[in-house]
Amino acid sequence: MRQVGWIAGTTAAVLVAAGAITYAVAESDGSGTKVPSADSADAGFARDMAVHHQQAVEMSYIVRDRTDNVEVRRLAYDIAQTQANQRGMLLGWLDLWELPKVSADAPMTWMGMGDMASGKDGALMPGMATNTEMKKLNTLNGKQAEVFYLQLMTDHHKGGIHMAEGCVAKCTVGVEKKLAQGMVDAQQSEIQLMADMLKERGAKARD
Repeated sequence: MRQVGWIAGTTAAVLVAAGAITYAVAESDGSGTKVPSADSADAGFARDMAVHHQQAVEMSYIVRDRTDNVEVRRLAYDIAQTQANQRGMLLGWLDLWELPKVSADAPMTWMGMGDMASGKDGALMPGMATNTEMKKLNTLNGKQAEVFYLQLMTDHHKGGIHMAEGCVAKCTVGVEKKLAQGMVDAQQSEIQLMADMLKERGAKARD
């Protein structure tokens, strides 16, 4: 419980800084910083992570309706709020840069991995749940819903971390790189927390 509270507090601090980050990017246009191109890593990460985050938000709200467990509901709410706010920032940057929010290129092309995710059964990028898995989550209740959600979200975070690390390495907008590194740090902490929560329920992350 203390860990969940700590993560929630950390999230609050990140969100407080979010406005400052957004304004910094907005102001960068007039300070000599080059606006990214549509095929840049900066734009690709913003587009892809916005889609990736949206599914995490959806999963989190599903599990909040499928269990009464305070710890899981608190974690799910924290993840939903964090990723919804970050998604808004990413889409806001694309607006500021006057770049499209969708691309004809395959997801993760900006990482040189456009052929990695097949999009099979709705899983557009590594770590994303399939449509079948999302439907299954909607049918479970109580402990079963908690375990499946924690397993799905662990996979989701691992995929998100891989993408965020790609932005840290390839993006050129400093504040976006900082946000990506913040995602890596926060989601690694949440993966450990979810491992502990799964163990408490006699389960573990999927291979």
